[in-house]
Amino acid sequence: MGRKRSPGLRNRAGIWHIEKQILGHKIHESTGTSDLETAELILARRIEEIRQATVFGARPCRLFRDAAAKFLEENLHLASIADYATQLKQLDPYIGSLPVEKVHLGSLQPYIKDRRQQGIKTKSINLALSVVRRILNLASRLWRDEHGLTWLDTPPLIQMLPVTDARQPYPLSWEEQRMLFQALPDHLARMALFKVNTGCREQEVCQLRWDWEVKVPELETSVFIVPGVRVKNREDRLVVLNRVAMSVVEQMRGIHPEHVFSYRGHAVGTINNSGWKTARKKAGLDQVRVHDLKHTFGRRLRAANVPLETRKVLLGHRNGDITTHYSAPELEELILAVNKVCEEKSGKSPALVMLKQKTAGA
Repeated sequence: MGRKRSPGLRNRAGIWHIEKQILGHKIHESTGTSDLETAELILARRIEEIRQATVFGARPCRLFRDAAAKFLEENLHLASIADYATQLKQLDPYIGSLPVEKVHLGSLQPYIKDRRQQGIKTKSINLALSVVRRILNLASRLWRDEHGLTWLDTPPLIQMLPVTDARQPYPLSWEEQRMLFQALPDHLARMALFKVNTGCREQEVCQLRWDWEVKVPELETSVFIVPGVRVKNREDRLVVLNRVAMSVVEQMRGIHPEHVFSYRGHAVGTINNSGWKTARKKAGLDQVRVHDLKHTFGRRLRAANVPLETRKVLLGHRNGDITTHYSAPELEELILAVNKVCEEKSGKSPALVMLKQKTAGA
């Protein structure tokens, strides 16, 4: 005859479950094991954790891995959730098995050292450190257990590393733009042309939809309002079209029922693909990144003496304004500003010429 099980354990489908009340706290959870001896050890540990927390105010041991999982579960709605998941996956071998109170800048040094040896930029390392800092702050200030205790007593000071290897923006000259865009496949050339004339981020261009277009009959034009859930700063993004951007939009009209930009009937996932990389190499511009088109737009606005506040609106920077509430006169001012970057000072419009050439060859 087998030995008697401990009170508080029940066997369900071969797995031992804890069903016990201790010091006013009910425990209903699976031990995850079919071995009675192991289940009894787990039960004893849980009883002791409750006693320590209730009588002495002691926090149970919680691993950083558990805190990371809780953070991801609570932030599935964020546009950056995939980036957070990747960063935490990279951190897990270094600090995942550590109790949250033992995670600090010292215990993060092996991660930092290895990432540097892999040639990872300081900015990327700092992004991962900032996620760790955010999780530990939540664990010490917001997250509480059933005893009312926070997961962590005091968060450690996690300082960001000094950035000395940041890549500088590379705004394109008009000639470099011409060489690059002519080397691009037609669908990427149109997307790049739209981007360099609107200052949109890459995904704002890739995901641009026709139902985001808003007609402005007073000005005989239209704008696009990108919903905040699709924008990095979470604010609705006003996209003002100069005549080059409008020409691109009109050329795309009617090709796809939902997306402004498409390729072979499907939305384009990224501009930074093999076509882009091949084209920039052909043009002798290996150093140019897709985001440099946004920098180019901003630099040209500044060179055209467009005021700072106007530039912020056109570049989609966080400003607290409700972009869908701009009046026609305000939109007219913004349109006049973006039309200042259509041409070189010589008065030529290589962008429009290139677009016509692409159209003729399509």
